[in-house]
Amino acid sequence: MKKALITGITGQDGSYLAEFLLKKGYEVHGIVRRQSSPNYWRIEGILDKVNLIEADLGDQMSLNASISETMPDEIYNLAAQSFVKTSFREPVYTSDATAIGALRMLEAVKYHSKHSKFYQASSSEMFGKVAHTPQTENTPFHPRSSYAFSKVFAHHATINYREGYGLFACSGICFNHESPRRGIEFVTRKISDAVARIHLGKSKQLVLGNMDAKRDWGFAGDYVEAMWLMLQQKTPDDFVISTGETHTVADFVSEAFSLVGIANWEKYVKTDPSFMRPSEVDLLKGDSSKAHSKLGWKPKTPFKALVKMMVDADIARYE
Repeated sequence: MKKALITGITGQDGSYLAEFLLKKGYEVHGIVRRQSSPNYWRIEGILDKVNLIEADLGDQMSLNASISETMPDEIYNLAAQSFVKTSFREPVYTSDATAIGALRMLEAVKYHSKHSKFYQASSSEMFGKVAHTPQTENTPFHPRSSYAFSKVFAHHATINYREGYGLFACSGICFNHESPRRGIEFVTRKISDAVARIHLGKSKQLVLGNMDAKRDWGFAGDYVEAMWLMLQQKTPDDFVISTGETHTVADFVSEAFSLVGIANWEKYVKTDPSFMRPSEVDLLKGDSSKAHSKLGWKPKTPFKALVKMMVDADIARYE
């Protein structure tokens, strides 16, 4: 039986990945931070099937112990301070968790479990002010937030440990991927939640920032399969994971409101300059043809199905 260790197992991607690996017959271990009020709602259905280990990306000794005790075949580093808006307010914490946290994981693998295959969760935010569209594995990075430049650091650290120390280390440059398990602070879930509340008469308004930002949105449940496929290859490599389609925030809003029979959505939506980023990322669109050809991976969930999944889930929560 293969063993996997997941950092960020209680997050959106971590929960879907844990379920995916359990179905594949893996023994799944997950790193969780010690908290007075644990946030396990995403993995409630599999708590009896996974092994949770208390450790922290900020503490090298705890990571060393987690890896040396489990000796996993595969390690998925999904943990980070991943909310871009927070990264502007807390750049040092974001950099420590997202950049140096990944480096600590790589150091732990190098010294305690060099046979482990390592996956690093890179991000399309690294492209930032894009040099060309669509973005591929060879597109230059121009990060526009401390979250983004922290991910660039972690991405290059992964390449360096692969080339310098012979680790089987891969990065998945994942474009925006959403689900009903997305945190409420992220724009897509903020939209689906507000639409559900407006539909049920619990709210009258949705407040957003830049409605014109264009993103390549996929379903998180599809993307975790790509993460796994990367670690099943003979040689480690980096891959863009995306749908190749872009939609504006306004498109997402319009589609979400249409699902509850509201055509004139504009009267419910207000824009607030305080929600704008200091440096905006206007357009992200990925070219995942390398993943198609080398991994045999393609996204399965269309944009409209993703929006419906999220709106339906939030309506069900409130009902």
